[in-house]
Amino acid sequence: MTGPVLRQGLFFPPFDALADPRLVADIGADAEKAGWDGIFLWDHLLYSAPVREILDPWICLAAIAMVTERIRLGPMVTPLARRRPAVLARQAATLDRLSGGRLILGFGLGDDGDVGELTRFGEEAGPVARGEALTEGLEVVAGLLSGKLVHHLGARYTADGVRFLPAQTQPGGIPFWLAARWPNLKPLRRAVGYDGVFTIGIPGPDQLAEWRRSITAMAPRSGFEVVVSGRPGDDPASWSKAGATWWLTLLGPYELDVDEVRAVVRTGPQRLRGEPS
Repeated sequence: MTGPVLRQGLFFPPFDALADPRLVADIGADAEKAGWDGIFLWDHLLYSAPVREILDPWICLAAIAMVTERIRLGPMVTPLARRRPAVLARQAATLDRLSGGRLILGFGLGDDGDVGELTRFGEEAGPVARGEALTEGLEVVAGLLSGKLVHHLGARYTADGVRFLPAQTQPGGIPFWLAARWPNLKPLRRAVGYDGVFTIGIPGPDQLAEWRRSITAMAPRSGFEVVVSGRPGDDPASWSKAGATWWLTLLGPYELDVDEVRAVVRTGPQRLRGEPS
């Protein structure tokens, strides 16, 4: 009898010791060889000390796409409120084509944190306003990626009679996974309108099972993904039983060590406890 089907990925920031796009590409190639299903990079402009060096995730993801053929990849997560949806749609369609249709887009509200990642650049810090920007921005990005004519005259964004080509590559479109922090249901309801939820701050499998029941009641799309993350060595089996469909192994963000990262990557995805060998 086989264990539950659970895809597993790597989840880390391109910070400090990993602040070299060629190194990140090498890690991506190693991850594919080791059998990982996905590789996802953080999207930040600033981060709290002792982090000093930060790379752009989109350029790093393009580097990964060039040296891999199978593994899924994407930013996890991009704060859409501090990006221009039209520019992001162009970037996403390009990266989707470059990767042969392997891109997954992770979106969230973002956070000012203790470093002023939003306010120090004049960005909106209020969560309600950022939530409104995210909801509207998602509509714009999805429309532009479709390759269809878009007429959007919204409160924050305009796409007035434009069609973007090339459109997204993969059948059914690029999946959108939206971040939702436990126990808030509003972001969960937003996520259910798309392709998956990236859970943040879930205390344990029991709480994930509670959210899974809420998701089912909200009638998600077919194939809706429930994504959780944990540290190397954590057992994902109980999370899988609670309804997770993806398990992301988190590395960093502080004092990243290249040798330690490579060791985790090359070991490959964890076999769920109780699975036959």
